[in-house]
Amino acid sequence: MTVFALALAAATASASQIRGDYMESRSADVYTGSCFANGEVNLVGNQALFAWKIASGSWQGVGLDGLIVAGAVRAKATLGDPYANPYPAKSVLLVDERATPSQRKALVAFAREMGGKLLSDVVEVEAMPMTLAVERHGDHATRASFKAGAMAALETRPLGDKDHICGNETTFYPPLTETQHAMPAVAVEDQYRGPGLGVSWSCQEKRSAFVGTFEH
Repeated sequence: MTVFALALAAATASASQIRGDYMESRSADVYTGSCFANGEVNLVGNQALFAWKIASGSWQGVGLDGLIVAGAVRAKATLGDPYANPYPAKSVLLVDERATPSQRKALVAFAREMGGKLLSDVVEVEAMPMTLAVERHGDHATRASFKAGAMAALETRPLGDKDHICGNETTFYPPLTETQHAMPAVAVEDQYRGPGLGVSWSCQEKRSAFVGTFEH
């Protein structure tokens, strides 16, 4: 291997330190027509649940292979609305109970980096049993599910013909965090029942989810 090839391989490895699966849902449709989106803005869409499962990689020098971290958020306005300020947003972080103390610290740091301002005000960090699984056909997710103890759950299915209501649907909002690839999906179940945010929610069959991958 040439010196150039070795340098390129090293640079690629350095640039791809951590990767895995990503899920998200919020209390407003992300795949929708502008008429439906305008009907929801300032009324819903200020709550969100997102989760990462690290397939491979490390953060701050700590290996995180196979571990999961998630965040639940309550913002001041509809997330993604260009005419309103959703900050400051309160958040609760959920970390995999299998993680060691150093891994839990790294998971929190990773989530805060990925979540940016959405996770700048973390009011609680809770450790619990967690699962996240994505079924795929090629590059496209067919089913995905996330569960964090009895506190949070998200299950998705692909969009179908019956999910096109007005015929003018588009991916109205982008994902809340950095992704390598993400597709909108229907949240069959989107639930958060935990402390810290002053609110709980339970939504079904809403076009409010994304399923994808991340690489950072």
